[in-house]
Amino acid sequence: MRNAVFSNIPLIVALWMSPGTLAQNAGSRPETKLPPPLVRAHAHNDYEHARPLLDALDHGFCSIEADIWLVEGKLLVAHDRNKVKAERTLQTLYLEPLRERARVNGGRVYRAGPSVVLLVDVKSAAEETYLALREVLGKYRDVLTVFRTNRVETNAITVIISGNRAPKMMAPESPRYAFIDGRLEDLPSDPSTAFIPLISADWRQVFKWLGNGPLPDDDRHGLQEIIAKTHGQGRKLRFWGTPDKPEVWQALLDAGVDLLNTDDLGGMQRFLLGQSKKQPPRQEGFGE
Repeated sequence: MRNAVFSNIPLIVALWMSPGTLAQNAGSRPETKLPPPLVRAHAHNDYEHARPLLDALDHGFCSIEADIWLVEGKLLVAHDRNKVKAERTLQTLYLEPLRERARVNGGRVYRAGPSVVLLVDVKSAAEETYLALREVLGKYRDVLTVFRTNRVETNAITVIISGNRAPKMMAPESPRYAFIDGRLEDLPSDPSTAFIPLISADWRQVFKWLGNGPLPDDDRHGLQEIIAKTHGQGRKLRFWGTPDKPEVWQALLDAGVDLLNTDDLGGMQRFLLGQSKKQPPRQEGFGE
């Protein structure tokens, strides 16, 4: 069941607008204007761009990251606690416009595209924040990938929780509208991919290479071992903290890393579209 269901899971997604305008514009834009979906592109700290979510979608990204804090019962999007603003909620910036986009595009964020990953990086207390997040996600069940007892039902958006996670609280749940972003130390226990479909790691804690010169043999062999073990368990792999350089993107892409982490949306889009001209692009998303 693990490989059959999750071998392709998505990893499975102007100025600041008012909440109503943001959601309205996200859904009203014609799908014909959307770029080709890029299943390998991950928008790191997406909310720091001028137009959160919309910039990522305009560049075809299929994996989008948002940091959240639980503040007075609200899930507020920001990297630092002192930068939260009451109007920047997870619902307003991400869940509402993504649902509206899926409504307009026939049930997917990109028409006929893969499930888009919303990677929610929890910055506040794990269990308390998850309780609030679980309640919020239940209101978007019509567009969310869900786990039910012994199967995964893929939908327009796949929520994966990173950062401060609450695995003991989440593990027994069914239905469950979110999954866990695992770490390298999770691999030896080989947990279900229906619970941990993605492994993420800090590049600079594992490897020394920062894109200057060729990838050293030691790092190359280590990377190959991690990829082989991760893919052997039916999971996808992402590294954060990678230098935003085409040389690094190329090395990771060639090695088989599934999600390429970047803050340079335009640069990544040009890079991946250039790759597709060299060879047919790999279009495996989460849950397809």
